[in-house]
Amino acid sequence: MRRALGVAAALVLLGGVGYALIQHKNTTDNVKTVTVTGLIGSEKRAFFENDEVKAELAKQGLVVRADSTGSWTMSDQAAKTPGLDFAFPASAAPAREIQRIWKLQDSPLVPFYSPLVIVAHEPVAKVLQENKLAELDGGTGVWTFRMDEYVNALKGGRRWEDLSGAGKHPELSGQLFVTTTDPDSSSSGAMYLALLSYIANNHQVVSDDAGVAAVKDVLHTANALQGIQKSSSDEPFRDFGAGIGNPLIFAYESQAAALALQNKPTGDMVVLYPDTTVYSDHTLVAHTDNGRRLADVLQNDEVLRNLEARFGLRPQAKPEAFANLMREKKPTFAPDLTAARIKQATLPSLDNLLKLTAAAKGTK
Repeated sequence: MRRALGVAAALVLLGGVGYALIQHKNTTDNVKTVTVTGLIGSEKRAFFENDEVKAELAKQGLVVRADSTGSWTMSDQAAKTPGLDFAFPASAAPAREIQRIWKLQDSPLVPFYSPLVIVAHEPVAKVLQENKLAELDGGTGVWTFRMDEYVNALKGGRRWEDLSGAGKHPELSGQLFVTTTDPDSSSSGAMYLALLSYIANNHQVVSDDAGVAAVKDVLHTANALQGIQKSSSDEPFRDFGAGIGNPLIFAYESQAAALALQNKPTGDMVVLYPDTTVYSDHTLVAHTDNGRRLADVLQNDEVLRNLEARFGLRPQAKPEAFANLMREKKPTFAPDLTAARIKQATLPSLDNLLKLTAAAKGTK
C-alpha cells in the first residue's frame, strides 16, 4: 500500500499536473506581499482560483502558489518537495502524517469543513425511505441515510430488486451499493471505508489488526461491487449529474451546495446525510511562518469566511454563514448537523486506514 501511494505521488510529480493558483500582485496598498508555496487537495482548486479569493488574499499580503494532488499522496510529496510553506489535505489523517514528516508539534488549523453525504435522485430516495434505508424529516425536509441498515444490506447481499417500490424503476437493478472514489488516492474514498469500518465495528473506531480483520469482509464487498474507481471526487459527481452510473454517490456536501449556490441546475437531486458520517476537515499544516499566516487569514478573515461558505464549505469559526446561504436553496441542506441528529464517526489512524484500504482491495 505504501509503495502504491509512493508510485502515485511520483506520477503526480512527473505528470505536470501542478498549477499556479494565485498570481495576483498587490498594487492597491502598501501591505508587504509574500509568496506562500504549498500543496492542496484538488477539491479546493476552484476556491483558490476564484478572483475574489485572490483579491482578498492579496489585501492580506499573500500570493499563494500551490500544486494540486490527492490528499493520500500528499505526504509523499511533502517529504520530497523542498521549500513548502504549507500542505492542505482534505482530512486530518494525512495532515497528521505530514506533521510527523515535518516534525511539527503544534496543532494545525481547520479553516473549514464539509460532511460527507450521499446524493441520489428523489425517486431513488423514496424507494430507500419505503424500505427503511432512509428517512425524511417532514418538518425540515432533511434526508438521512441509515448506515446500520446499509451495512446489513451489504452483508446480506441485498439487491435493488428485493426492495419494495424498486420495480417501478428499471434502472434500479443489481446489488445495492454506494459509489466512491479510489481510497488509494482520494480522501473521500478513504473516509468512506473509515465510516463503514466504524459502523461495522459496533460504532467503534478500528484501532488494531483484530478490528481490521473483523470488518474486512464487508469492506471488500463494498469495494469490489464498484469495479474500477475514479481518482477524483469530481468524476462520479459529474457522472451522477449526467445520469450515468450507480444511483447512489458518496460525495462532499460542498459539491452539491456549490451547484445550488451557483444557481446551476440540480434537477431532482436529494442530499442524504448518513445518520453517522465523517467530516472532511480541511486541515492546513503550516511548515513556516508564512504558512501560518495563510492558515490564520483563512480561518479568521471575515471576507474569506463568507467566500468559503459561497463555495459550499462550512467555515469552522462561522458555520452559520453556510446555513444562511443555503436556507432557500434546493436540494435541502441541514443547517445544523447536531440539530439534525447526525453523529460523527471517529477516524482511524493513517496506519490503520491504510490497512483497511488494503483489506477492502483484497491485498491483505
